[in-house]
Formats: sequence, C-alpha cells, structure tokens
Amino acid sequence: MYIIYRMDKILLFPYWLTLKVRHLLFDNGCRKVYTPEVPSICIGNITVGGTGKTPHTEMLVRTLLEDEQWYGKNIAVLSRGYKRRSKGFQQVVADGRALDYGDEPLQIKKKFPMVTVAVDSSRKEGCTFLTDPETVKTSKKGRRCIHKDFPKADLILLDDAFQHRKVKAGVNIVLVDYSRPVFKDHLMPLGKLRDLPERIEAADIIIVSKCPRYMDGWEKGMWAEALGLHGYDATECSGTRKNGRKQNLFFTTITYDTPQAIFPEGDSRYLYAQRLILFTGIANDAPLARYLCGTYKIVKHFNFPDHHKFSRSDIMSIRNAGDAFPTSVIMTTEKDCQRVRDSKAVPESLKQRLFYAPIKTEFLRPEDKERFDIVLKELLK
Repeated sequence: MYIIYRMDKILLFPYWLTLKVRHLLFDNGCRKVYTPEVPSICIGNITVGGTGKTPHTEMLVRTLLEDEQWYGKNIAVLSRGYKRRSKGFQQVVADGRALDYGDEPLQIKKKFPMVTVAVDSSRKEGCTFLTDPETVKTSKKGRRCIHKDFPKADLILLDDAFQHRKVKAGVNIVLVDYSRPVFKDHLMPLGKLRDLPERIEAADIIIVSKCPRYMDGWEKGMWAEALGLHGYDATECSGTRKNGRKQNLFFTTITYDTPQAIFPEGDSRYLYAQRLILFTGIANDAPLARYLCGTYKIVKHFNFPDHHKFSRSDIMSIRNAGDAFPTSVIMTTEKDCQRVRDSKAVPESLKQRLFYAPIKTEFLRPEDKERFDIVLKELLK
C-alpha cells in the first residue's frame, strides 16, 4: 500500500504543481480578479460532478425568494451550460431546449420562471451582462444572445464557479459528497479531485451533501476534524481552523418529490406499478436508486454517462425493455428529463410511461436550516 501511495504522489506531482502555482499567482495578486458589482454567491466543489450543485442552487434560490431582504429583487443564476450547442452569453427561457442551454440551467428556469437564468463559459462576461443588460445589445460579445431582454440583476448565484479564480464571489459555498470524502480522494485522473484539497479552506460555508437522513453528533464531529475544523459546535454549525478563522459546516440530504410525467401524454396509473425501469445520465444515481427501491422493484437499470445525450438507439433500448415488462413504469432523473424532452425519437407509446423524480435538498435538522439562513444573511451584508 505504501508503494502504491508513493506512486500516486509521483504520478500526480505535475498536476499538483500546476494547481499550486496557479493558486499562488492569484493569492499574491499576480493575476487579475473580477468582483461582480452586485452581491454574489458561488456554489461549487473541488471534485468532478456528483455533489448536488443544482439542487443546492435551487435551495438557495428558494431561500432568497422567501427572504424579505431579497423579496421583489432580481435574482440571477449564471451557469456554464455544460454540453450546450449555443455559444457565448445566452438567457435561458423556460420553453427552450437543453441542447441550447444545458440540462441544469433549463431545470432551474422551469422551476423558477421569475428568476433570470443565463449561461456563459466566461463567468466574468456573464456577470457583466447580468449587471448591465444594455451591454448585451451593444457589445460584440453579446450579439449571439437570442433573448436580450432581462432586468438588471440585484444578486447573482454562480453555479459551479469555485475553481474559476478570475471571478471572486462575495460568498463561497463548497459542497463535499458524503460518499466520497475529499480527504480520502486523489487528484485527477487517479481520483475525482479537480483542485487541491486545501482549497476548501477558502470557503465561507462547507456543506456535506447527500448525507444519510440521520447523523449522530460524533459523526459530524469526525467530519469536521477530517476537514480541518476543530471544536465543531453543532448548534452554531461552525468550527475553527488552525489559523483561528471560523468556518461554517452544514449537512444536507437528498430527497425526492412525487414523480411527474415527462410528457403531457403521461398516464399516472403507471405510478402504481410494482416494477420499474430506470435510466440515468448523471454522475451519481445511487440516492435515486435507493429511494425508488423503497417503492418499486427495479427490473432494468440503464446507466449512461453524466450529461449523456440520448440517441435514437438509447431510446429504442429503453422501449425494448418496456416491451419486455409491459406493466412497468419507466423513470429517470429530473436533470435527464430535460434532455429526453429534446429527443424526437421518443415514440408516442412510450411517452405515457415516462416519469421523472423531482429532486430537492434538505438540511438534516430544521434548526440547521434556520442557522444557515442567519449565516447567509450575515455574509451578504
């Protein structure tokens, strides 16, 4: 084991050194950093996918909309729009396609139509357009934008931007997957870490996501110690780092609402079936599979890569499985259903059996959510 550990260190040294030098340049002011003109919150991680950024972004949108400080204000969400075909800055519209905006931004827009959702590979340019909408109409970089009319943002949520050091958010929230602790992981390509583990110290709030529904205080304390936080206070949801800086640590879990039909043709009677065919194209589908096993017997599970574009062949394979189990319901994730709707290969006979499970995130205790709201309000002052 020691030899394997040393080999890991040697093989990953070039990548480790590159990241180390990059962060030193930013930390010492050798690289320029852009700060948005309005309050901003970054929701990110230091691993590749699977931590639940989108449901946590939705939770933050919901929290802000219910806060009297932000009620009636223009909240905007800026995402990269992974695997979209469009270029440059684009405003997401609810009746658009995942092909044009990416599945996650479209999912957020459908849930919160009153919120401005935009995509741009350049977080800096995206923030500039959101805080000064008129520049979209006059700037060369904004000429590709199809839907140019949107209000000036009063607050921006930066989805998956923690590793983008060129933009400095006012509040940084970093997610850590309960099932894959960063302190036991390796840098890519041997592991899932895309950034140095110590970068987590730069966060204002750390959230351990996808936790079991119940966690004992001693286990939370062990997590805090492993993340470098000493003297964790479960009431205050905070601990102290070696340099004396306090850092907040929360624990959340994934839950699901009643399954919904993907297409208008959906027949809700299929939800009473005993058997289920599951197909997923996300980084970690284990929580959904566990949830569905409580109600159904999963007779077939198609596990596609994250952000997978469903081909005609994929749809036919799902249809054939449906033919083999004619009374079964066919289920997918909320994120995947955005791409399924784009597919023209879905036969009419299949549409009535296709459903998705709406996802949401919850704190393990109601008092933790209350504490989170207080901490967030203080950080946004």
